[in-house]
Amino acid sequence: MQPTRLLWFNGEMVPWESATVHVMAHGLHYGSSVFEGIRAYDTPRGPMGFRLTEHVQRLYDSARIYRMEVPYELCVLVDACRRVVRDNGLRAAYIRPIVYRGFGDLGVASVKSPIQVAIASFQWGEYLGEGAVENGVEAGVSSWNRIAPNTMPVAAKAGGNYLSSQLVAMEAKRHGYQEGIALDHQNMVAEGSGENIFLVRRGVIYTTPLWGSILPGFTRDAVIQLARDRGLEVREEPIPREQLYLAEEIFFTGTAAEVTPIRAIDGLQVGEGRRGPVTRQIQEAFFGLFDGTTPDEHGWLEPIEDQAELRRGA
Repeated sequence: MQPTRLLWFNGEMVPWESATVHVMAHGLHYGSSVFEGIRAYDTPRGPMGFRLTEHVQRLYDSARIYRMEVPYELCVLVDACRRVVRDNGLRAAYIRPIVYRGFGDLGVASVKSPIQVAIASFQWGEYLGEGAVENGVEAGVSSWNRIAPNTMPVAAKAGGNYLSSQLVAMEAKRHGYQEGIALDHQNMVAEGSGENIFLVRRGVIYTTPLWGSILPGFTRDAVIQLARDRGLEVREEPIPREQLYLAEEIFFTGTAAEVTPIRAIDGLQVGEGRRGPVTRQIQEAFFGLFDGTTPDEHGWLEPIEDQAELRRGA
């Protein structure tokens, strides 16, 4: 990651190196944080945030689940996300807002630790490696299962949840894969360490349902909508592990991963071992939102530039 010049930290723009956290912060010891990953794209209409307000709303939803009262109104954080892109001179960026319990109380059920908020932006290319979006990646099914819904709330994008993801991803890399795939508590396919997963078999697209121990991803939702807009059949249903070995195409989706094909799983080639025609069609529709070839019919793109300034300039 290449640091940028400024971050938004508890209501102020501060130098990157000044945004520090006390070593006794509750979030550091207990994982009491919630966060988001948001992409801004450089489009013919200027920099645009992809489903920016929805992402920030999910940040508030995650905080509510963990009884963390965000000390700012939603519109303030949406504007702060725009500002960290603009003030750093970026036209395309990855935006990372985080809400966490700071220093104040070390009890597990902390009520005295202040709720703090930070937002960073920086450039981030292909999450799973250069060329992954075109050439695909190799993945392996992990020995670690995704957490069950009645153990931790999987719909919350919470820092502590990603301890599971770290185990999945680190095991995959030890085995020579770019990414891991976790099964759920019933040994059905859940998701990658930081991505949702889709497979294609006999012309039908399948993906794990929301109750299958997955995070409800906005890219996942967009892919489902874009596929159906194009007359493709999408089924949200449980996926047995062996279906991964029989699929003609498989791809990951996520804010960081975008739409990334999987060319092999557990050493078995997927389809022809390269990006398939359905994956290509989905990629063209998705990335077309940002180069103008796909109309933004669902209102997913939100301007990063200051609209008041633009109106004054006009």
